[in-house]
Amino acid sequence: MRIVRACRDLRLRTACVYSPVDRSAPHVRLADAAFPLPGDAPSDSYLNIPALLAAARAAGVRAVHPGYGFLAENAAFAEAVSGAGLAYVGPPPDVLRICGEKSRTRERVSAAGVPVLPGSAALADDQLAGAAAQVGFPLLIKAVAGGGGKGIHLVRTSAGLRDAARLARGEAQAAFGDDRVYLERWLLGARHVEVQVLADDTGRVVALGERDCSVQRRHQKLIEETPAPGVTSALRARLLEAAVAGARAMGYRSAGTFEFLVDGETFYFLEVNARLQVEHPVTEMVTGQDLVVEQLRIALGGRMGLPDPLRPAGHAIEARISAEDPFEDFLPSVGTIDGVLLPGGPGIRVDGALEAGVEVTRYYDPLLGKVIAWGGTREEAVARLRRALSETAISGIPTTIPFHLWAFEDEEFLTARHSTGFVERWAARVRGRHERMAVIAAAAAEHLARQAPRLPAAEPSRTWRAAARTEGLRDA
Repeated sequence: MRIVRACRDLRLRTACVYSPVDRSAPHVRLADAAFPLPGDAPSDSYLNIPALLAAARAAGVRAVHPGYGFLAENAAFAEAVSGAGLAYVGPPPDVLRICGEKSRTRERVSAAGVPVLPGSAALADDQLAGAAAQVGFPLLIKAVAGGGGKGIHLVRTSAGLRDAARLARGEAQAAFGDDRVYLERWLLGARHVEVQVLADDTGRVVALGERDCSVQRRHQKLIEETPAPGVTSALRARLLEAAVAGARAMGYRSAGTFEFLVDGETFYFLEVNARLQVEHPVTEMVTGQDLVVEQLRIALGGRMGLPDPLRPAGHAIEARISAEDPFEDFLPSVGTIDGVLLPGGPGIRVDGALEAGVEVTRYYDPLLGKVIAWGGTREEAVARLRRALSETAISGIPTTIPFHLWAFEDEEFLTARHSTGFVERWAARVRGRHERMAVIAAAAAEHLARQAPRLPAAEPSRTWRAAARTEGLRDA
């Protein structure tokens, strides 16, 4: 839906694809044309390159945008699109291959003078123990073709190495069709900071600022903001310079994100996300630029339209609303959304495909939508987002909204002292502490009590049961 809207701003017509279970999804109605895919499983649908190309041919499109999941960083798909005579809205295949081989990416950026963490190349199972001894614990097992937190596992000692590798390989195969993994040293207590870049055919490379993405569970982001709190102007300049140098070193083109771990005034390169990021709206909110429009301009004309210099203003923060139960270790939820109330007001943007009747299935990522707030300061942006989430109600399935409401009241977050271990504080708060659960649940129930009478539902009792499930009030 985000891409369709950008295309319409440029007066471009759009065609989309959908799996059988997504046949009633909002994006199917929003696009100018829609084409079915053979099955629901990712291998039959959104990872099915022949079926996608067949749909592109049937639609008669000029260009293909891969979105930000599934094949968005797949060099073979980009090559197949180009081979079919179509423009690919993203980096060229040779760049995607470099970025897809994380060890090659590390070599390129290291040669450009960017510091990197100790790590390995892709490994067979019998190479894991030796490589782990060299990298050192704690470490991450990461999918070579990974993205979006898929196929990543933290390993603290050698005892958990093989089991974690097995899990990472399985997740990587399911998500990306590639089960290769590598190792990378992990810094406990560091911040996750990334830099958004755009590069075009003229050789122009622009860094549009940095984002803090430290609030994560299972290495998937829950909250993102820009500018990154706690990053000094000197450190910011070095991070942006490193991202531009890395992009030039690999001949980058289109939108991309260079990810770093930050420890005090020191930083280390992690990887390149060679695609549009889920959290791109916060950068758009502070720069006033449309990153998808710029991707399309680069793909169809070779040149971006960004002003020089960019003049970012204010602060933006995003909450990812996922179909997960934060009271049950963020366990993914499936079911049908009964009702939705979305927020509005000054400085608020909502990106999503949420409406009553949408089915949330086991096949795809649980992300439902994103609520983004802009303010003149971080404090104003957080206050607006907190207010917006208090206006938001989704019934039928549990969501992460209770976690977000807690996070935006937490002193550690409000004073920007949090790190990548922040979610553990939430887990400690709710795990085995029934008296605290009761306080949180009561606040959630009061919120739903205000909203539920306005939620559309065939039976009022069904709405209340759904609201109770949403807020983790099973015992009540």
